[in-house]
Amino acid sequence: MAFNHLPAAMHDALGPLSVTPVTHSVPMAKNHRPGRPAESRGSRPSPAMILDRLAAGAGRAARITHTEHLPPRSGTHAIWPDRVRPEVISAIEEAGIDHPWAHQAAAAEHALDGDSVVIATGTASGKSLAYLAPVLSTLLDGSEAPNGRGATALYLAPTKALAADQRRSVKALAAPLGNAVRPAVYDGDTPVEEREWVRQYANYVLTNPDMLHRGILPSHPRWSSFLRALRFVVIDECHTYRGVFGSHVAQVLRRLRRLCARYGADPVFLLASATSADPAVAAGRLTGLPVVEVSDDASPRGELVFALWEPPLTDLHGEKGAPVRRTATAETADLLTDLTLQGVRSVAFVRSRRGAELISVIAKERLAEVDRSLPKRVAAYRGGYLPEERRALERALHSGELLGLAATTALELGIDVSGLDSVVICGYPGTRASLWQQAGRAGRSGQGALAVLVARDDPLDTYLVHHPEALFRQPVESTVLDPDNPYVLAPHLCAAAAELPLTEADIALFGPAVPGLLPQLEAAKLLRRRASGWHWTRRERAADLADIRGGGGRPVQIVEEGTGRLLGTVDAAAAHTAVHEGAVHLHQGRTHLVRKLDLEDSVALVEQAEPPYSTVARDTTAITVLETDTEIPWGQGRLCYGSVEVTNQVVSFLRRKLITGEVLGETKLDLPPRTLRTRAVWWTVTEDQLDAARINPEILGGALHAAEHASIGLLPLFATCDRWDIGGVSVPLHPDTLLPTVFVYDGHPGGAGFAERAFHTARSWLTATREAIASCECEAGCPSCIQSPKCGNGNDPLHKRGAVRLLTELLRAAPADPDEATAPED
Repeated sequence: MAFNHLPAAMHDALGPLSVTPVTHSVPMAKNHRPGRPAESRGSRPSPAMILDRLAAGAGRAARITHTEHLPPRSGTHAIWPDRVRPEVISAIEEAGIDHPWAHQAAAAEHALDGDSVVIATGTASGKSLAYLAPVLSTLLDGSEAPNGRGATALYLAPTKALAADQRRSVKALAAPLGNAVRPAVYDGDTPVEEREWVRQYANYVLTNPDMLHRGILPSHPRWSSFLRALRFVVIDECHTYRGVFGSHVAQVLRRLRRLCARYGADPVFLLASATSADPAVAAGRLTGLPVVEVSDDASPRGELVFALWEPPLTDLHGEKGAPVRRTATAETADLLTDLTLQGVRSVAFVRSRRGAELISVIAKERLAEVDRSLPKRVAAYRGGYLPEERRALERALHSGELLGLAATTALELGIDVSGLDSVVICGYPGTRASLWQQAGRAGRSGQGALAVLVARDDPLDTYLVHHPEALFRQPVESTVLDPDNPYVLAPHLCAAAAELPLTEADIALFGPAVPGLLPQLEAAKLLRRRASGWHWTRRERAADLADIRGGGGRPVQIVEEGTGRLLGTVDAAAAHTAVHEGAVHLHQGRTHLVRKLDLEDSVALVEQAEPPYSTVARDTTAITVLETDTEIPWGQGRLCYGSVEVTNQVVSFLRRKLITGEVLGETKLDLPPRTLRTRAVWWTVTEDQLDAARINPEILGGALHAAEHASIGLLPLFATCDRWDIGGVSVPLHPDTLLPTVFVYDGHPGGAGFAERAFHTARSWLTATREAIASCECEAGCPSCIQSPKCGNGNDPLHKRGAVRLLTELLRAAPADPDEATAPED
């Protein structure tokens, strides 16, 4: 029997192919003119005062496990390089900035020298200005050219909202330059009648990797004048391009560079990143170019008070009688309500769309009990909304009409929301980089700010709120991506061949895996080799082969059954778990029940309802070893890394009470299985090791299962993933290894680099896993240590003490982490 833990991003395979402040990762303030206040505080309370009020309720103070005070810091000014046009400097000064910070001037100097550069500094440290100064200067130079279009620049953002926000900022900054700078957004929301104007006349085009991949590159002849004059490519929030998504974007950028060369251009890449480890290495893997790093943050910062908050235990009991904590969702809704009542402008960041909607609903209900005018001051913001809904919410947040917002990471990425006083983070967001990015949304005008991390009832969050050094003393993670993943590279080779026939000269650009893939693509009759190179042979669009967000198929449309109104979409990969028949779906605070999921037509029909529960899908998983790439002895056991095939099937769903999470019942489902070929790390133990750990056959399955759950929960501390990117399987006797085995695998076709990182940090990773289980105060296991809310086997069996003994014995003979000697590039 296999015990499994499956990622949400399960895809069909394409076939067998008080500590010292961390000064480099805290929120930063903008460089306002000396002597001018950043923003009038009026009667705005201090961050410490806001926290004191939150903690004043009954039992509230005990929920704060740690408070970190990061003091304010002064900045270091410099002067702009002399090649920045005086008109641009004047425009910057009109915006209230007399002098750049030292890192802004250094980045601008590299850009004007023709060096690709990554600016990896803290939130609100002025990264936008660092790349805009050289870009605007170059566009201004180009506008004075006697012939031709002049210079152009391309801006890439991971979200539409960020691109729209940046257009507003650029337009305001460049207003004194007249018609020399013509910014325009070109994405899926751009009206058809405006697109031709953008192609012909805009010289600063703001878009996203999706539109570049599907719209601009396949239509490059229509963009020829723009590409011919392309001088700069700005890649904002580049730390978000990780895993499979980052690998896809890396290949899109190589296609862009290839077409630019075809038109005689060689643009400089300017990347902006939150603080990360080895940003130049990651930026080089993303672009395929050597990149200079600017990471010494010279900007000042306001005071930040950062609280770690653990919800209390309730009187309820969950599966197997385990104690249950109050949900992070309910706790966050309470905090957002209290902050709104205080008049404190706040954003609550939530990991899921459903969570954002639920927090908004709860907060509105509680505010209505106080004052019926208050619920309209709170809203939800998430992906999947229609464009007009997103824009209206962004305007309301900018204007201050909204006091509280429950948002997914769609709002995390750089939208400049000045004047926020606090941020509540509902559950650890998966990486330290994202944590600081979200915390940095408050205090962006230089004032002090409060950040609160509310722990979910799972191993990682529990570990972090009781080990603050893991957040405040550790550097942020490296960005993991693998452009050579064949499941990523193959469709982009087809797309590139459709744009221009591939030649031998292109092989070096796309990477060392190309020679092995081209014959396979020929055999599949996707490419045909002729004298001039490899050509795309099909009538359909080659770009449609690559789903760069890793959705694994076209999105499922969510349609209101009675009216036919389109409510939104959900990724195909998540459809089986999110919009199965009987699932509860939230949209703009309204609850719907899914009446039918039509997988063939990619439509989920819903009707409005008010069930007193939420739903959670359950599944089963089996795993087969295809190839072992690397293995090392761990005493008598072994640690391995290689290729596997995972078969998963969603078989039922649970109904859970709102707020408490109490299980009300389980309903069977009949959905087809899905297969995935990916990469995994796994470890085995022998009979002698089991004897030494006092693990008998009766508890072996539970000990392995518990260790698997906890190790998945802790892996995000060691790789830039979150637990939804990875899955796991534990088997008392696996047919391929013939030993008790625990697998942890990437939830994406071909792998995403996370399992490889786990292999290279296995000793540290599994040591932290053992400590997290052993230090939990529960008796037999709970969601804070070994239970998982999405376990396909209903958290049965689990054996907490057996897992501790098993990991202790495994780690007894573990060698040092392999990457201490041979760290892989990432």
